[in-house]
Amino acid sequence: MELVGTEQCSVPTDKKMKRHLLCKICVLIFLLIFLFTIDSFAQGTETQSTSWFNKDRLNVLLFLVLFFAFVLFFINQAKKGKSLFVRKIPGLDAVEEAVGRATEMGKPILYISGIEDMDNIQTVASMIILGNVAKMVATYDIPLLVPICRPFVVPVAEESVRQGYMSAGRPDAYKKDNIRYISDEQFAYTAGVNGIMLRERPAANLMFGSFYAESLVMAETGFSTGAIQVAGTANIHQLPFFVVACDYTLIGEELFAASAYLSREPKLLGSLKGSDLAKLVIIIILVIGVILETFGVTGFTKWFFVQ
Repeated sequence: MELVGTEQCSVPTDKKMKRHLLCKICVLIFLLIFLFTIDSFAQGTETQSTSWFNKDRLNVLLFLVLFFAFVLFFINQAKKGKSLFVRKIPGLDAVEEAVGRATEMGKPILYISGIEDMDNIQTVASMIILGNVAKMVATYDIPLLVPICRPFVVPVAEESVRQGYMSAGRPDAYKKDNIRYISDEQFAYTAGVNGIMLRERPAANLMFGSFYAESLVMAETGFSTGAIQVAGTANIHQLPFFVVACDYTLIGEELFAASAYLSREPKLLGSLKGSDLAKLVIIIILVIGVILETFGVTGFTKWFFVQ
């Protein structure tokens, strides 16, 4: 009886998701028709000097529609429970290894979220990763230290860690004092983090976010304490320092993929797969354009010019 009830409940859910996706597509089509109608009306009115819809940028609109169609499709697939392939990221697989090592040694884990505020997308990605790390740490019952550089990041970090502990069923183990505001001055914050590394001797240092000149200082200090270090940033000018001083490094967009990789949240997975497919389309278009230009066919390339 329970199995039959479960199947009966799943059918309306799938229909509801399909209906929801269809509604989004219909709204998008309606907006396009509305814009074209307004544009035709504006061109037919003598008093109207400018058009509401610039047909010279139709290529941009079509690509945006295609991109969002990809994203919505993969989000819908993820919500249905379909398995979406995401390649293995060794640095993230090493996080669980680092947590296990910290458990064996009875030492804390240090999580550093960079020095930028919440208006930086790398900090947002870092907070999502922090929530998943907190859930893992709560399962093994070891301390998680989170030094923060910007005041506005503090409540977000507290909530991320709290949600991680609640997801693991250990809300009583959450300690608010372990999320520490240090300083919003770059090297004052660096000095504070280095002090925590040398005093607490954490078993693992996890550094995900936006880093600048302080990256090498913190990474070298962590290396001197013998901790496992996993780092990731989209600031390419700091990647060489992390590669040299850390055990594992997430390079560029791997930082943003990490949130989907760890959480398996449908919206994040759908956005990741949709953007990957859009990049593949761009690469194919570039290859076709190069081949056609080589043979003197310029019409295809001109269509992609933005007026």
